[in-house]
Amino acid sequence: MRLLIKNFICFFSIVVIITCNESVPDFDQNSAYQFLLDQCDFGPRNPGSVGYNNCRDFLLKTLGGYSDTVFTQPFVIDDIDDKQYDLSNIIAQYNINSNSHLLIGAHWDTRPWADNDLNIQKHNQPIIGANDGASGVSVLLELARIFHDNPPPIRVSLVLFDGEDMGRPGIPKSYARGSQFFAKNLPINTPDEAIILDMIGDKELHIPIERYSYQQNKDLVKRLWSLAKELNLEAFESRIVHTIFDDHVPLWQEAKIPAIDIIDFNYPNRYSNYWHTSQDTPDNCSAESLGQVGSLLVHYIYGSQK
Repeated sequence: MRLLIKNFICFFSIVVIITCNESVPDFDQNSAYQFLLDQCDFGPRNPGSVGYNNCRDFLLKTLGGYSDTVFTQPFVIDDIDDKQYDLSNIIAQYNINSNSHLLIGAHWDTRPWADNDLNIQKHNQPIIGANDGASGVSVLLELARIFHDNPPPIRVSLVLFDGEDMGRPGIPKSYARGSQFFAKNLPINTPDEAIILDMIGDKELHIPIERYSYQQNKDLVKRLWSLAKELNLEAFESRIVHTIFDDHVPLWQEAKIPAIDIIDFNYPNRYSNYWHTSQDTPDNCSAESLGQVGSLLVHYIYGSQK
């Protein structure tokens, strides 16, 4: 993702949310973390690499075991170095006959360069992307497993975006290439709203409100953060902090899908940085962090959406 602006605004709201906890499936954080490890076992998953191809096959096979409706959206991009890449968004759908339609997305590619690494000799090496890449996808895969066993009460499209992290500093639209293509060429009916997950595996998880999210879908932000408070999910913080060009922005700009981003940009904290470095590895992520985000989503889908 591309960080554009940083500032702080306090956020206050009162939202009444009715949940039915008896009907909400458990989110298995350990299963989600195993999905994170499975992806990282392929090594870097930057487009064109062996790890990328092997991981794509793994994702298709895994989702194919949990959904009858799984397909790819292939597209081609030209990098700023004039290299051409064949990329694929991956989509799995559930309860396609429902009138209510939620998209949940994450990017599955990893950055080709560790350009923020303290060791400049690593700047041209690809990253593992345990947090920036695998974490959001791991939650989506666990949701897919849950949806298979417990069909959701609404239509849900799980979308794994490709080409999110091939961007160059100072060129925002060189990021989020998969969501840009998706939004301009919708392969599904237009969702009512969308939730993007990015960098949610951080051991020191803190999730404030991202500014574009609040601008694009204030009501969804209020519902989710209020539900997080009700569920005592302490990672969620009711303050607006960053403005980030991530996959949620093209969804709104190009397709008018009111999308938000659940993201912890300070990885691991504001004093240190593992983002876009060789330190973005599984040992700096935790199952508990994945569990907080996953629990929020299952309660939102099976509880407050009924």
